[in-house]
Formats: sequence, structure tokens, C-alpha cells
Amino acid sequence: MIFHAIGLMSGTSLDGLDICYATFEKKETWSFKIIQAETISYSENWEDKLRNSIHLSAEELLELHSEYGFYLGKLTQDFIQKFDLKNIDLIASHGHTVFHQPKKKFTLQIGDGRAIKIITGLPIIYDFRSQDVLMGGNGAPLVPIGDELLFSQYHACLNLGGFSNISLKINNKRIAFDIAPVNIVLNKLVQKFNKSFDENGDLAKTGSINVELLQQLNSLDFYQQAHPKSLGIEWCNEYVFPLFQNIETLDILATFTEHIAQQISDVINEHQLKNILFTGGGTFNTYLIEKIREKTTTEIIVPEKEIIDYKEALIFAFMGVLKLNKEINVLSSATGSSNDHSSGIIAR
Repeated sequence: MIFHAIGLMSGTSLDGLDICYATFEKKETWSFKIIQAETISYSENWEDKLRNSIHLSAEELLELHSEYGFYLGKLTQDFIQKFDLKNIDLIASHGHTVFHQPKKKFTLQIGDGRAIKIITGLPIIYDFRSQDVLMGGNGAPLVPIGDELLFSQYHACLNLGGFSNISLKINNKRIAFDIAPVNIVLNKLVQKFNKSFDENGDLAKTGSINVELLQQLNSLDFYQQAHPKSLGIEWCNEYVFPLFQNIETLDILATFTEHIAQQISDVINEHQLKNILFTGGGTFNTYLIEKIREKTTTEIIVPEKEIIDYKEALIFAFMGVLKLNKEINVLSSATGSSNDHSSGIIAR
């Protein structure tokens, strides 16, 4: 049977909403085909709303949760009409992460799925992370189920988004964890230069590495912790940004890029990975990729742009298909929850 699904993904780096319409077919194994995909950049107003959502009162946050849900619904409906999509079994929406504190048993992705349902009239699956957190997991990373069933030909899959995360197999178990912040920090730094991102890492290239800062970053407790583990913006606000006082921004960019490359290479070398599929917006940062290549002998596979840009949205669409079929879509070996499970709320 072939399933037609739309996946919606809004990353922590706030570069826009990724929408991916794909088909999934299960024979002996699962296969997929991306039919249409598009990134819709946020207006300045929406970017500000989402960036500042962490500071809202409970009442304001509930209002934004509803408003953003209707906004997602409208963008999705526009996408459906633009490409004249007729056959859609479901829409799977990740939502936008505001709070992520699994140790306190909560995570919040705003964008009420019921509002998307009201606009589109289609079955919506949303809130994929909360159940895992309640079951003692990190609620992240969730994409390893897609790596396991759709991208198993690679020894590991590494995403360079707001944060970097990796998924790989050890002793026949798929493990996954966040490695380090990436665009959540780099994109904030380049705002000083009226840019939304550091194209090709060109700005970082012009800075000098601050040895003391690099040492402080590499010494942060998170990097010594065992997996499974995950990061959120709160961690950056508490431990990373305060280290940047009184240092030139270009030097911070150069140093933080070096730090990312070091942390990623350490993980690659520790697990002696032969080849890795790299995806996510950070993959276009050629300076960062060069730095990682310098520090490891692994084969870094950079796929076609469609996979780089839309792999996460694709996998959330796939997670929606699995949920609709009552199949496991979250791996406890990746998140640390008590057992594998089928997560997400269905609004029919």
C-alpha cells in the first residue's frame, strides 16, 4: 500500500517552515519518494513572535499556540493548492519548540494541530515529543526511526540544524543523541552583520580562534555526559552565550565553528564510522564541513539538496504514517524512554 503524507517542520534556527509532500510504500522494506517540497521563510513579525515565545506569559503563550496552529494550517493549505495535491492521507506537524526540559518531564511544541485540521480538513498528527518525555525519555532525537527504516544504507546520519544530532547503530540498536549547538548560535551571532546565516562560513573564516573560549566551550559538562542526551535553547542561554562577553564577534564565530567541528569529529572518531549522511542547513556551511573533514577520515556524504533541506520534514511525515498504522515511531534506544512506542496525537 502507498501512503501520501505531508510533513511540517519548523527548526530552532527559525529559517522558516519546511513542508514536504511524499509517498511511502512498504514491501520488504519501506521506501519513499519526495513529490513536492518547499521552505516558506517566516516574516519578520513571525520570526520575532517565535523567537520571543520563551518569554511570554502562560496566557500569551496559549494564544500564540492557537494562532500559530491556524498559521500552519493556512501555509499548508496554500501549499496543497499551489501544487494541486489531491491525494493526502495525513499531515504530520512537528510544531515549533518553545520549551524542552525532559528532566522536568515537559517539552512544548506550539502550533495546535486541531487548528491545522480546521483549516485543511485533513487528519493531523502532532505533538510527537511529549509522550516520550513522560515515559522518561529525552523526547529527542525522533528522526532515528526514519534513519533506521529509510536510510539504513549509511553507517550514521548526522543533522546540522539548530543543533547537531547523530544516529547510528551499535550492537544492532539504533542510538542517537544531540552533539552540539550549531545554527542556533551561529545564526544569532551573524545578526550583528545584518545577515540571517553565515553563507559558506565566510564570516567565520575571517575571525581568529580564541583559545581560551574554545577550551571553555569544549569543557562544558554536556560533552562529558553519556547518551541519550539532548539540548535546548535554555542550555545555550545558560552555558554558551555568557562565555561570549568582551570577545569580537568574528572571533566568536571562528571559535564556535571550530568547537562544533571538534565535537562532531570526536563523536565520529570515537565510533569509527566509515560513512555518514550529512543533512540540515549547516551542511551548506562549506567551511564547517572542511573543518570536520580535516579532523576525521570518515566518508562524508552530502546528498542532493532536496534531502539536505527536507529530510526532517520527510521523516515527520513518515512518523505520521507509522502512527496512523499503529506502528512504533519512536525508538527508546535513541531517546532513553522506558520502551519503544507510537507517539503523536491524532486530530481527525
